[in-house]
Order: sequence, then C-alpha cells, then structure tokens
Amino acid sequence: MTITEKIFAAHCGKKEVVPGELINAKVDLILANDITAPIAITEFKKIGAKGVFDKNRIVFIPDHFAPQKDIKAAEQCKMLRDFSKSYDLGLYFEVGRMGVEHALLPEQGLVVPGDLIIGADSHTCTYGGLGAFATGVGSTDVASAMATGECWFKVPESMKFVYYGKLNKWVGGKDLILHTIGDIGVDGALYRAMEFTGETISALPMYARLTMCNMAIEAGGKNGIITPDEITEQYAKGRAKREYKFYSSDKDSKYVEVKEYDCSKIPLTVSCPHLPSNTKPAAELSSVTIDQVVIGSCTNGRIEDLRVAAEIIKGKKVNPNVRMIVIPATQQIYLQAVKEGLAEIFVNAEAVFSTPTCGPCLGGHMGILAKGERAIATTNRNFVGRMGHPESEVYLSNPAVAAASAIKGRIATQDEVV
Repeated sequence: MTITEKIFAAHCGKKEVVPGELINAKVDLILANDITAPIAITEFKKIGAKGVFDKNRIVFIPDHFAPQKDIKAAEQCKMLRDFSKSYDLGLYFEVGRMGVEHALLPEQGLVVPGDLIIGADSHTCTYGGLGAFATGVGSTDVASAMATGECWFKVPESMKFVYYGKLNKWVGGKDLILHTIGDIGVDGALYRAMEFTGETISALPMYARLTMCNMAIEAGGKNGIITPDEITEQYAKGRAKREYKFYSSDKDSKYVEVKEYDCSKIPLTVSCPHLPSNTKPAAELSSVTIDQVVIGSCTNGRIEDLRVAAEIIKGKKVNPNVRMIVIPATQQIYLQAVKEGLAEIFVNAEAVFSTPTCGPCLGGHMGILAKGERAIATTNRNFVGRMGHPESEVYLSNPAVAAASAIKGRIATQDEVV
C-alpha cells in the first residue's frame, strides 16, 4: 500500500484498502474556521446530537474575517465562541491566541505524523507535510464527525511526484509546487493523493514541505503527502501533543501516474491570472506593474518566509506606487519576527506589519483590490475576484519574488535588488 492507503487502513480497522473503496474512518482531529464552523454548528444542532465525540479533538479557529471586520463577521465568530463554551471545547483559539489555522496547528503540535485529519477548509491538505492524511471536507461532514468522530471517504488513487537535482538560489517549496501545478493543470491530480518524494524533497525543511502540500488542492488533489523522516522527527519531537506514527509507501505500491522533475531546471516561478496553473518564470514578467504585495497566508506566512522577505527588503523602501502588507501566520511567528528585528525592517521599508489573519488572501479584509488593480502575493489562489474586484488581478509567487517586486513596483527577482 501507499502511505495514504496505510493511514486509511489503520483508521478504519482494516488490514488493507484499495483505491475506489468506500470506507468509514475514525478521525484524529476536526477543524473549522469562522466561515465554515457556523454552518457546521447549525447542522450539528439540526441532527440532534447530544454532545461532541471528544471535546479535545475539535478545533475552532476564527482566522478568515478576524479580528472581526464587520457586524456579520462578529456574529459568525461569536457562534464559534458560544458553541465552544457550551460544549467545553479545549481547542478554541480566540483572537490574540489564534493564527492562520494551517500554520497554527502544526506549530502547536496538534497535528502529528500518521494522523487522519479533516477540516472545513480546502487547504487542510497542508498537514501532509508532516506525513499525515489531511483533506478538506464540507461543513456538513464536519457536523457529522463532531458527533461521531468518524467520516466517510473514497480511497483515492495515488500519483507519485519525484524531485531530484539541486535547487537554484531562492527557489523553494512554493516554486516546486507552482511548477508542478503548471505542468499537470488545476485538475491534473483530481481526487488523487499527491505523494511528493525524491532527494530534493528529502532535503526540504518542514516549512517548505508544508507549503508544497498546502497547494495540492490547487492541482485538484485529495491530499498532498510527504513520507516522514528525520526532519519530521526533529519538528514533531518536543511539540507533538499526542503520540505519532511514521508510515511509508511499500516499494511495490501502485501509482496511477509518476512524474519526475529535475529541480536544477526549475526557475523562480509565478502563477499569472486567473489560474494557479498559468505559470511563467518570474524573469519573463518584468513588464508587469503591481499595486500591492501580500506576504503571508497558510502557504507562506511562516518565520522562514518572513526572513527571506526581510533579507531582500532590508535597508530599502517599498516602491511609492505599491502597498506592501506583511502578515505573520501566528502570534508566535509575530513575536519571533519582532525579536529578530524583522518587523522593524518591514516597517522601516514602509510596509504594513499586521496581526495574524487570513485577511486579503480570500478577499476578506486588510488588502482588498480595487477595479483594475494588480497584486503579487505569496498566497495560494488567483481566481477571478479572489482578492477583491472581479476586474483585479493576482499573481502568485514565493516571498523572495514578492519582496523584490515591492521594491521595484513591478514583478522582479531578487537579483535585481540584492
């Protein structure tokens, strides 16, 4: 079996499972946010559940429209707060303690290798970077799972992505996944497990692995997953709140498709509007002017991402025609950025340095685009109207390209500014 199939088998009490099989599996953790939890709460009440299956396995994180941007957002966040109090949930993260959900849970050791995790958010697949099966589900599935501790699945076929060769300078996990999506398309892995492997992946630090798995959904994937190893152990050790288990694919596992990539040939990559698969080398986009830069989100809001951006923009200024918004993904990352002087670098460069929130990524708040405006962002989606007006445009990049672009006022690479 593949790693994905092994995790499923372990969680549904079977010796083996096969692609296409319908199963009912026990979940280790259930996640919802201030947009999706209110629907789940409403449905949970409708089914007449007497209580939750485990008050310490349900996570509610208000991060999309929080700190609350308007009355409607405040009411939605209040639903999470009230439900959490009513059922004595141990994992409700209020503003001031919360962070962008998919950065917060690994950081807090709440998701661990070998887990089966569902979340009412499509980027739940992030946790595959730890060697867990994690996928986004609908709010009604969350409601049912909150009552029963189980969820149904169709076991996905697996695709194997093998990466080899030395990465070029400044090229990282974001470039690898953008390049991959550009190659196979936004439906190239539809309802498949995307297993990332090879010597390049084995050398990737955890933050880059989480970034890659985060965007499996942008290729249509059911989940993204990386076999846990010593790097995983170093990350999980000391922070894991539960025991964990490393799974790996058997040598004779069956894959529906295998793709190989020579990473020495992968350049700094940018996704152009209006699909993540519309990729081009950053160096070919120097004529594209921008109005806004966003560095953050569950894709690239970790401390390592902020360090890269700060290294490039230190001692320089954001172009006078550009707004630059930097959003650490969690309170811990925010504090670390302050301690390391990164916050000061961004503020001195005349960028905004914000409290943790999903904010502009989903067109929520704190960085909405007007008609005709153009942004480059380290976020994960660039669909029509994703960050604001339907006639605005979003380009996706890694933090190095985003920071260089903030200085130049157009899409640029770090070689032009460092």
